[in-house]
Amino acid sequence: MKATKKKSKPKFEKAHVSFILNGENVEVAFAPHKTLLEVLREDLALTGTKHGCELGECGCCAVLVDGRPVVSCLALGVAMEGRQITSIEGMADGNGLHPLQQAFAELGAAQCGYCTPGFLLTAKELLENKPTPSRDQIKEALSGNICRCTGYIKIYEAVELAAARMRGEKAEVPEESIYGWQ
Repeated sequence: MKATKKKSKPKFEKAHVSFILNGENVEVAFAPHKTLLEVLREDLALTGTKHGCELGECGCCAVLVDGRPVVSCLALGVAMEGRQITSIEGMADGNGLHPLQQAFAELGAAQCGYCTPGFLLTAKELLENKPTPSRDQIKEALSGNICRCTGYIKIYEAVELAAARMRGEKAEVPEESIYGWQ
């Protein structure tokens, strides 16, 4: 009779990472191979950040890392140690909507809503750095985000409306934006 060697179960180590998420210190343990997208959704239960292409091409998983848009499907969670992360859940200011969120709602810039978190956070970074962007600058900033529903015009108009309001200008939704050209 041959002696058999007892197989031991492999040990799965977890990464322990701490960072600032939506203004709060967070410490989370997860498998070291997980992306930031997976950590946010699966380990922190923040499902506003959406799974899209998982190739970094559609932008619907965009979050802000140290104030810059990052496609979270390509960023490893372990690389976030000590970083400041803003997900869509941290965009609103207290109980009120961020001006971008308000403008998107007023103009119908979000239809199915799947791409909206990525657009909003990317536009937020744009307006923080360029308070008076041209339409071409808005297009360029949002070029990494894909929307399959709106045709983009309402999104661009919403960013322009929010920018004006954030600059303190009295800005209303033009009637043609709501009802189309007459």
